[in-house]
Amino acid sequence: VQLQASGGGLVQAGGSLRLSCVASGIIFGLNRMGWYRQAPGRQRELVATITRGGSTNYADPVKGRFTISRDSAKNTVYLQMNSLKPEDTAVYSCYADDFVNGFLNAYWGQGTLVTVSS
Repeated sequence: VQLQASGGGLVQAGGSLRLSCVASGIIFGLNRMGWYRQAPGRQRELVATITRGGSTNYADPVKGRFTISRDSAKNTVYLQMNSLKPEDTAVYSCYADDFVNGFLNAYWGQGTLVTVSS
């Protein structure tokens, strides 16, 4: 499974961006999909995840501002980011996992840079 993310860029504080991530390859049925981010000098952290059934989980700093969604038919996950803050500046990476023969497989896409200017 390959993940291709897009949608990053430069935006002013208070602005919005929408990230997309498409999964391709041999897909048996993706379980969780989501987004993580890593700011300079910091560890990678969870942003949001969504299960196949639509259950979502958000990191506290983004609750109320970011919305994760997915189109399972298109194997695509989205992250709508509103009211962006300079502290949201980071490389955002998409994530997906599946269960094959009882084993959990995790997949990571390349990052897309989000820069929020003050």
